[in-house]
Amino acid sequence: MTRDEILDKVRSTLVDALGVDDDEVSPESTLVGDLGAESIDFLDIVFRLEKNFSVKIPRGELFPENFASADSTFVKDGVVTPEGLVELKKRMPHADVDSLAKDPKVENIQDLFTVTMIVNFLERKLAA
Repeated sequence: MTRDEILDKVRSTLVDALGVDDDEVSPESTLVGDLGAESIDFLDIVFRLEKNFSVKIPRGELFPENFASADSTFVKDGVVTPEGLVELKKRMPHADVDSLAKDPKVENIQDLFTVTMIVNFLERKLAA
C-alpha cells in the first residue's frame, strides 16, 4: 500500500469517526485542535484503523497514555523535560517530537497527534 493510499484511507476513517468533512482533513491537521477530537474519540479512531487496515494496535502504541504522570522525570511544572522528550521519541517514532521541543508544554503534546503522524505509524506497522 502506498503512502497516498494510506493517507486516503486514514482521511476517510477520520471523516467517519469525527464527523468532519473530507476537505477538513489535511496531512497537517491536528486531531484535537483542527478536527475537534476528544479523548473518547481516540479509542474509536484506533478501533476503526484496526478494522480498515487489518492491523492490531496495542493500547497506548499509537497514542501514549498517561505520559505526564508515568514518570516524574518526564514532566516538571507543566513542561516536558529533556528526558521526557527522549522518552516520547522512543514511544512515538512516528510523531514529530522535535516540533514539541520548541515549546514543550504538556498541553502541546496533543499537537503531535496529526494526520501525518497516523500515516507514519501505519506505514511502519504495515511494513513490519
